[in-house]
Amino acid sequence: MFSYKILLTSILTVLFYLGLSAFAPKPSGEYVINTVVLDAGHGGKDPGAGNGREKKYALDITLRVGRKIKDAYPDVRVIYTRNSDVFVPLHERAAIANRNKADLFISIHCNANTKPHIKGTETYVMGLHKTQDNLDLAKKENNVILLEEDYKKTYKGFNPESPLAHIMLANYQHAFMTQSTNFAAKVEKHFDKVNGMRSRGVKQAGFLVIWETTMPSVLIETGYLSNPDDSKVLGSESGREELAEAIFKAFAEYKK
Repeated sequence: MFSYKILLTSILTVLFYLGLSAFAPKPSGEYVINTVVLDAGHGGKDPGAGNGREKKYALDITLRVGRKIKDAYPDVRVIYTRNSDVFVPLHERAAIANRNKADLFISIHCNANTKPHIKGTETYVMGLHKTQDNLDLAKKENNVILLEEDYKKTYKGFNPESPLAHIMLANYQHAFMTQSTNFAAKVEKHFDKVNGMRSRGVKQAGFLVIWETTMPSVLIETGYLSNPDDSKVLGSESGREELAEAIFKAFAEYKK
């Protein structure tokens, strides 16, 4: 029989072990975006979806977003977790954001599914899994840790196949849920205006790439490479430019 006492004890133990002081919200007062970290998903030996197209398209969109932010807001510091085709461990991506005291973390990806009719964009915030599809997607993205050396030590025994582990991860970003959801909603609003794309909305899942960040964080899926229509948009420079512009517009609204 499932024991909620065991579950609660496990969660509290993990939280204590990791030390939640590092995850505490920033002091109250005016919320200003001085630094944004842009994370192009996958890279190097981790090709992502679509036989390497994901790591290529994600990087291109990420760099476009960064250039737009720099041009429009010279006072905002833009930091990339990668700006070339290199492999960056998931924990290091979050560490880059934390070391630089970022005010917003944006991880950009492309999606894929065994069902080619599924299409559209999705923006994820940390949280409990609402559907099996969300859990499966989180597992797929988190399995990249298996490519890292000493991943069991780095992630303190985290098992990417364990639903309980993903439930535990969801606790870390609770303090930033409102701000993360706010930004995610703006992203999806503008994605819905991109020619040939449609928004599948804001969702919650337990992605390792954002579980250790100490700021509002989102993971953006810019479309399904497994869908012919989405793949056409992602495969064109004009399509990636439109997607980057949508993310930038969301950032501009959020910054205000």
